[in-house]
Amino acid sequence: MASELDLILASNSPRRRFLLGLLGWDFRVVPADVDETVLPGEMPPNYVLRLAESKARTVARGSGGDALIISADTTVVDGDDILGKPSDPEDAADMLHRLRGRTHQVYTGVAVHRPDTLLLTDLGATDVPMRNYTDEEVRAYIDTGDPLDKAGAYAIQHVGFHPVDELQGCYANVVGLPLCHLTRTLSKVGLEPDINVPEACQTSLGYQCPVYNSILNALP
Repeated sequence: MASELDLILASNSPRRRFLLGLLGWDFRVVPADVDETVLPGEMPPNYVLRLAESKARTVARGSGGDALIISADTTVVDGDDILGKPSDPEDAADMLHRLRGRTHQVYTGVAVHRPDTLLLTDLGATDVPMRNYTDEEVRAYIDTGDPLDKAGAYAIQHVGFHPVDELQGCYANVVGLPLCHLTRTLSKVGLEPDINVPEACQTSLGYQCPVYNSILNALP
């Protein structure tokens, strides 16, 4: 089925492009320009699901109606606060100091829009324990420029900074595209990867995932 479809990733994120590429399908990238303002009283899971759905519908309107569209939105949450991308280096430092030595949550909403206008969504959630990094490490990491386009001001996969300690959840969710959640959603529209998704994900990310069976076997 995949070879017969125009498959679109509605995101310009290089991390999402990399993760979707692990599934072995050809796809094109069509970024979606949507308003990412948090609505009054909106909870983080509802926020990321709404944006993922909005991105998919936005790209679908311009695709001619014959594409299968995959979209996602990821946010970092500390308590009741949604932490977006930092506005400047000082804001990045504030976020990293706030998260240091504590556990926060990362949510990713995933949407799959089929050409017949069926839209399915799924939600990934991961508890993320940050290590007790030093002020000097924060400054050195900010100097790389890497935090400035990341929600929460960090990339879990950054080798030099290595911000996260002893993760026990979905690593790909924190990177930006939870592949097992996407796989179980795609199966509902009749699209199955020809590869072992958990194996490809773990090998590429260098992470032994303890939760993939529970995700793949659970109802979203």
